[in-house]
Amino acid sequence: MKVSILGCGWLGFPLAKKLIEIGFEVKGSTTTENKLAVLKSNKIAPYLLELSETKISECISDFLYNSDILIIDIPPGLRKITEATSEKTFVNKIKTLLPFMENSTIEKVIFISSTSVYADTATISTVTEESVLHPDTESGKQLVEVENLLRNNYNFQTTIIRFGGLIGEDRNIVKMLTGKTNVANPDAPINLIHQEDCVEIICEILKQNCWNETFNAVAPNHPTRKKYYTEKAKQLHLTAPLFNENDTNFGKIVSSEKLENVLGYTFKKTAL
Repeated sequence: MKVSILGCGWLGFPLAKKLIEIGFEVKGSTTTENKLAVLKSNKIAPYLLELSETKISECISDFLYNSDILIIDIPPGLRKITEATSEKTFVNKIKTLLPFMENSTIEKVIFISSTSVYADTATISTVTEESVLHPDTESGKQLVEVENLLRNNYNFQTTIIRFGGLIGEDRNIVKMLTGKTNVANPDAPINLIHQEDCVEIICEILKQNCWNETFNAVAPNHPTRKKYYTEKAKQLHLTAPLFNENDTNFGKIVSSEKLENVLGYTFKKTAL
């Protein structure tokens, strides 16, 4: 089985190595020229590939050629874009990519989405894949639109994974919060997932041929932000952030029960 991974970054790179380990042939894209040698040295066929709202690198056809599965793992990168700008940057990038996908050998797609498609609310409740989507960020809104673009395209089957906040041995949000004061939402629940589980979940979807599905993927423990980040700062010998105890808490608990039931998946990293 041959897989193309659009975006061999923090998640895509270890995913590519794992897929090769279990017998897949993998092509991987990067936007950084000096990373081509790193991909190649790890037996990943390397492609220098840029995707914009209006054009895409000429190598896209070779990148998709003869692959059965495409994994789209590129961040929306919309933090500076607000609703008022009306810029559909990420949506337009995927629209640029779609004709090449339709004219390729790709039969199945995994799209890496985010739990930002669900709104944070003052009345904190549990959301599932069946919950109505009311994203409150521009990133979330464009992710919903891209999910629908891919889901409704009948040239391939698409499975969508909505990951929570991504953490790993080299990545934790507490590092950005260390020493800060007046941090918001002390009592809001966390919805995080470790890099190792991200990789394993994608591998399970491929192994089980689980297509035309949408999954939330968040570790099943949801301590409050204050509890989690205070304890994590202590573990990492960092200055713990100070929270605004008078703040109104906005958040949600994201359920991954469907993932656990359909795939029979057990999270490897629950003590985040």
